[in-house]
Amino acid sequence: MDFSQLGHTAVIGLQWGDEGKGKIVDLLTQHFDVVVRYAGGANAGHTVKIGDESYALHLLPSGILRKSARNLVAPGVVVDLEILSGEIDGLRKRNIHVGDNLKISERAHLVMPWHKMQDKLAESSAGDAGKIGTTAKGIGPCYADKMLRTTALRVCDLEDAKRFRERVADIAKFKNQMFAALYQGADSIDADAVANDYLALAEKLKPHIADTTQILHERIDAGDRVLFEGAQGSMLDINHGTYPYVTSSACIAGGVCVGAGVAPSLLNSVVGVVKAYSTRVGSGPFPTEQNNDIGNRIRERGHEYGTTTGRPRRCGWFDAVAARHAIRLSGVTELCVMHLDTLGTFDEVRICTAYRRGNDTFKAFPSRADVLASVEPVFETLPGWSVDRPEVDSFEQLPVEARSYIERLEVILGVPITLVSIGPERTATLHRAAGVGASV
Repeated sequence: MDFSQLGHTAVIGLQWGDEGKGKIVDLLTQHFDVVVRYAGGANAGHTVKIGDESYALHLLPSGILRKSARNLVAPGVVVDLEILSGEIDGLRKRNIHVGDNLKISERAHLVMPWHKMQDKLAESSAGDAGKIGTTAKGIGPCYADKMLRTTALRVCDLEDAKRFRERVADIAKFKNQMFAALYQGADSIDADAVANDYLALAEKLKPHIADTTQILHERIDAGDRVLFEGAQGSMLDINHGTYPYVTSSACIAGGVCVGAGVAPSLLNSVVGVVKAYSTRVGSGPFPTEQNNDIGNRIRERGHEYGTTTGRPRRCGWFDAVAARHAIRLSGVTELCVMHLDTLGTFDEVRICTAYRRGNDTFKAFPSRADVLASVEPVFETLPGWSVDRPEVDSFEQLPVEARSYIERLEVILGVPITLVSIGPERTATLHRAAGVGASV
């Protein structure tokens, strides 16, 4: 990857989340001036490992770990003040500076206690067949209220304490009535306690609250380069993912524009991040899933447990049909392949190049979840490699089978692969001169 050629850039996940975006953002931040989280909420879990230290970030941009970067939480993010405050305190205790380098949009919507309650109540009452697989962080209900408008609260609403208390009282009354009618055993919301807690958190976070849209445009006008950090993955996008088993925000590159408040013409590069295999958490179709010893082996070798929930991830072979779909949606200009080391010691590795349903074979990604759940993956099999955890300094030093796997992925996906990760550390990243449309 030629960092000098990257202008304003988005880093997005191309699978079902958990691809390793945090590591890539951390790696790239030293070449950018501003890092922006533009969508999602505390349901994100971006892990960055620096030496012996590991950092799990949920709301804060991964650029917070680099001293030189300004970090913005944009209007498209739904903000849980309690989690955000805890994250900031946790980093400060570990001697990570969090001050003027962090600003939170006053336009961002607030995740309230009733959103988390509704998330848990709705999921538990849905039964196994109806579960979405939510993280229970209140993200979906918060976005739903955002669209409903009359029951939504934004960060800027905290400026007027009297009006905020009135709004909380009105909304809490409505939510209590709704929960009592829909769910058995729902606790009653104490509006006064909620208002007190949120106003106290707002006072604590006041130095960080600002008009991030204005700041962002000022920094762009000043010549700063901006890195936009995606959350979740393209297959969880509310419009284009495996609906209804998706998140509640726009995860593709187009989400940058509406979430951060910039023009589509601003983006110069879109860096797509994929694992060398596929994973997903929670419910929903997953054509290449290996619910067997292979899947278990990938899970244990890759430590595939959710950063946010701790849930074991479902694991399977690489799904190139889904990845190609995601690449087209966002106009991806280059790829980063993560967790290549996880596939070490497998006798063979597989890539799903098409789907089969009955007598039909197709390479288009279906719109209906029930159709996707019924397909059979068409696999291409390649030789594996015996090396467990490669300790190499360049892509060329990898086993020939590992290099061949990356080269084959690149041909199938049609986008240059410029970074390959062989471990969680910053340093375990190999730069590569790609073969397909490469600019490096």
